[in-house]
Amino acid sequence: MAQLNSYLTFNGNCKDAMLFYKACLGGELELQTIADSPIGERLPERMKRCILHATLKSDTLVIMGSDMAPENLTKGNAFSMMLTFDSEEETRKAYTDLSKDGQATHPLEKTFFGVLFGHLTDKFGHQWMLCYSSEENKPLAVGCN
Repeated sequence: MAQLNSYLTFNGNCKDAMLFYKACLGGELELQTIADSPIGERLPERMKRCILHATLKSDTLVIMGSDMAPENLTKGNAFSMMLTFDSEEETRKAYTDLSKDGQATHPLEKTFFGVLFGHLTDKFGHQWMLCYSSEENKPLAVGCN
């Protein structure tokens, strides 16, 4: 089966966002600027600091991103990044960190189906769902195990 990874688009603040996600979630971050690419010398100076490709990786996470977006980039609300954690403490820390300067749209709470769940929009306009389920409270929902 193919592996599904998220690829986030930004309009000039990809580096800031990826550094923020690394601080919140950990992992190894690789950034390639346009200046560091073969197309760098053909593009205007203002674009050379932009990120052509970024990858944040850990054992369980891959988030990619780029500033190579159309000028009319519109953030949508049709999807969220789903993070499933191994502990309540880890879930609460990530929720606090990711929601800093963003909007906590659904505070972390124990749900009727037995999991700790929350939703937020980060300061870059991306939506996140966070979930933790203890062994004694296995969820009915798929994706939060």
